[in-house]
Amino acid sequence: MSKDSSMSRKATLMRPCRSLAAVLGGLALALTTTGSALAADGTFVWIGPQGKAYAIDNPPDHKCLDMAQEARGARNGTKKPLVVYTKKRCKGSASRLAPGRSAPANSRFASVVFNPR
Repeated sequence: MSKDSSMSRKATLMRPCRSLAAVLGGLALALTTTGSALAADGTFVWIGPQGKAYAIDNPPDHKCLDMAQEARGARNGTKKPLVVYTKKRCKGSASRLAPGRSAPANSRFASVVFNPR
């Protein structure tokens, strides 16, 4: 066996090991960056047009979300506080809802932020 073929064989064997290490490293990174540190665990529920219920599971923390249409009767089923606002972009009058609390059924809002700073 020549020296060149021996080196080629070693390089071929190393490729799967490097690929496996990269996959495992990526998986470990993904597992450490997900979870409750990035989301308000639980479900946020509200009433939209024609009285239809809508929900968001595990909404993102610290991010203002604008409602695309009529929204009222916010219910905080998450484990963190939230604030609903009367105007888009988290402006206007604010109402804070603790975990497990609900706003009055006819209370309209246009945006929400979960786990506000």
